[in-house]
Amino acid sequence: MQHADYVFETSWEICNKVGGIYTVLSTKAFTAVQNYGDNYFCIGPELSKEDNSDFIEDASLFKNWRELAQNEGLRIRIGRWNISGKPIVILVDFTPFFEKKNEILTQFWLKYKLDSIAGQWDYIEPALFGYAAGRVIESFYNYHCYATDKIIAHFHEWMTGTGILHLEGNVPQIATVFTTHATVLGRCIAGNQLPLYGMMENYNPQEFAQQFNVQSKDSLEYFSAKYADGFTTVSQITNCECTKFLQKPADVITINGFENNFVPQGEEYVEKRTSARKKLIAVTQALIGQEIAENTLFVVNSGRYEFRNKGIDLFINGLTILKDQHTDRPVVAFILVPAGTNGHRHDLMERMKNETASKEENCCSSLNSPILYDYCTHPLHDPEHDPIVNTLKKNNLDNSPHSQVKVVFVPVYLDGKDGIFNLPYYDLLIGFDLSVFPSYYEPWGYTPLESIAFSAPTITTDLAGFGLWVNRVFEEEAPGCGVTVIHRTDFNYFDVVAAIGESIKSLINKSEEEIAEIRKHALHISRKAHWQFFIRNCRAAYHIALSKKAAGIKLKNL
Repeated sequence: MQHADYVFETSWEICNKVGGIYTVLSTKAFTAVQNYGDNYFCIGPELSKEDNSDFIEDASLFKNWRELAQNEGLRIRIGRWNISGKPIVILVDFTPFFEKKNEILTQFWLKYKLDSIAGQWDYIEPALFGYAAGRVIESFYNYHCYATDKIIAHFHEWMTGTGILHLEGNVPQIATVFTTHATVLGRCIAGNQLPLYGMMENYNPQEFAQQFNVQSKDSLEYFSAKYADGFTTVSQITNCECTKFLQKPADVITINGFENNFVPQGEEYVEKRTSARKKLIAVTQALIGQEIAENTLFVVNSGRYEFRNKGIDLFINGLTILKDQHTDRPVVAFILVPAGTNGHRHDLMERMKNETASKEENCCSSLNSPILYDYCTHPLHDPEHDPIVNTLKKNNLDNSPHSQVKVVFVPVYLDGKDGIFNLPYYDLLIGFDLSVFPSYYEPWGYTPLESIAFSAPTITTDLAGFGLWVNRVFEEEAPGCGVTVIHRTDFNYFDVVAAIGESIKSLINKSEEEIAEIRKHALHISRKAHWQFFIRNCRAAYHIALSKKAAGIKLKNL
């Protein structure tokens, strides 16, 4: 297998925490650096020079080349990503290319027939970033590398695809790899509540791209897959979309891994779990005005606010099954989904600060005038039209004292500075007893993998790449131990709701010893998904790309 001398990995989410690809690359970095050392480079967008704790600038790195690049019209900063592995990062300011956007996009049309005409700013900005990243890789290659060096330029999602096209036309000796984490059309079809899986073969890609006004994004994704020397996606279920919508199956399935160095061990784990549970109890008590028992089962759903795609609707409906159940262990369900908010609630902060006064107020409230329908830890811009709030109300999940299930909606990113929890996501995740991610559209599914890495059992579906992987790798192990994979189709909605309710109820009725075994099994499954096992898939994709490039050079020289 050919080994790359240099790897450049480009994504909109390098040092920019907006979604799952950030987790892919930030957890992969440690293993990548072990494989490639300081010849592994991450390239991301320069979005803000202020308050980016992810980026540690180092003016001494590649000083001479940086000056040359600046003379070529490339505005870059070089440093380290402040994560495990500390990979070299190049942040690219693409804004100087705004005034040349028509010229740049026209050239892509003339050379590759890339259709940018309908692209709005959410297309143009990343397209220019991808182009700028390609120029940066070209500049580095010309200054630092030899003709015999094996170079990989790995681009993630359609948002960076113009970098592939630029290198194809200007530095064809660099081998390119393209990874799509979710197809443009697949996400649109699922997000518009159309049956994706049972009807996929009946959909015309061009017609649907026009219908959803994503022609430019779809075009860039299509040509990125076409012209890349290696093409990958993250699961077999997404590969079906690639085959249909991009007319090209992936060369390699590059499953997403995780690093356990994100998870505290031993006494630190116990301390952080205890601290997280205290915070969960304190916030819930202050929010709903009722005492929360120490043995409460804390359940979580988190991720992007895709109400149907992420299965948030199913999660809420599954909770409804439990609300009238009477058990010795109450349930508090947290929905950690960023939405439109307006600061934080000062009344909630005051109640949390004054614990004694809060308890007196809570006691009075729970007996006489309970705080009903108070779900949100942070004020929403438009609560009357919020799908989560309205579905909770519709199902009479009112947080009243007699309800077995209480619900807390946290509509902010947990970055440690939200004003209420002031804990990063992982430092709160460690306190939960169970996670539920009944996704409809989930090419991979990091949230359930993160959950079991922290020893919290999870519920997912076989429409998620992670769920499919668990079914395949652990098919002979007892079901429901650590990871429960619910069968989901386009048409079995209520069966899934019932399965969620029954799975939560089953955990409520387990003994402490049984739960300890389940948590141990969850951790066991997560250890099979470390990057040390999955990096070989990336290397296989790089081998394919380098081999294809080498074969092309040999043919050219004949």
